Amino acid sequence: MSAPSTKAAELTSGALQPSCRKTAAHALTIVRDGVITGEGPTTKGRIHFSRALDADDAAWCARILTASAVEHQPVSRAEAEALFEINEAAAERTDDGRFDDLLAKAIAHHAASESGLPVPPRTVALAPDTDIESWAPKKATNIDTKVLEWIAGQMQGKRRSNRALTAMVATLVGATALPLAAQLPSVLDIGII
Repeated sequence: MSAPSTKAAELTSGALQPSCRKTAAHALTIVRDGVITGEGPTTKGRIHFSRALDADDAAWCARILTASAVEHQPVSRAEAEALFEINEAAAERTDDGRFDDLLAKAIAHHAASESGLPVPPRTVALAPDTDIESWAPKKATNIDTKVLEWIAGQMQGKRRSNRALTAMVATLVGATALPLAAQLPSVLDIGII
C-alpha cells in the first residue's frame, strides 16, 4: 500500500482528521466522494479516475478509521455504512485488496461490539497483518440477529461482492444457519454468493 501524496497528507488536519466516530464517518464520505468523482481533497496531487479505488484511497480509509481519537472505540454504524458506500462506488480497484480486507474487519468489529462482545483496538483489529480470525466472533450465536440482518441488507443486491466479508459472514452463520433460517432468510442468500 502506498502512502498518500505529500499534498494529500497535508490535508490530515480538518475534516479528514477525526475527533470522534461521527467526524470519522464524515471523513469517510469525503473519501467516497473522491472515489466517485475522482476529485476532492483525497485525490489532490495525483491522477485519480472516477469510480476507481486505489491504494491511496484505502490508506485514507485506514488512517481515518485508526486515528488516535477513535482508536479505542468500536467501529460505528455510520462508519460501517460509509465503508459500504465506498465499496459500492468503486467500480475499479487498484489497491491490492487492502480495502476489501479493511471493510471486512471493520464490519466484524462493528458487529461484535454491537453484540456486546469485546473488540481489540482498531489499530490491532484493522491492521493488514492481523488475521480477522484472531479476534472476530466465530459463531452467529454470539452476534445479535439485528446486526446480522443489517449486514445482510447491506450486502444484498450489490454489484460488487467482497470475498473477505462474504467469508466472514458465512463463517458467522456457519453451522447455526438452520436455527437462524426463520429469523434471517437474507443471511442465507449471502452464504450462497
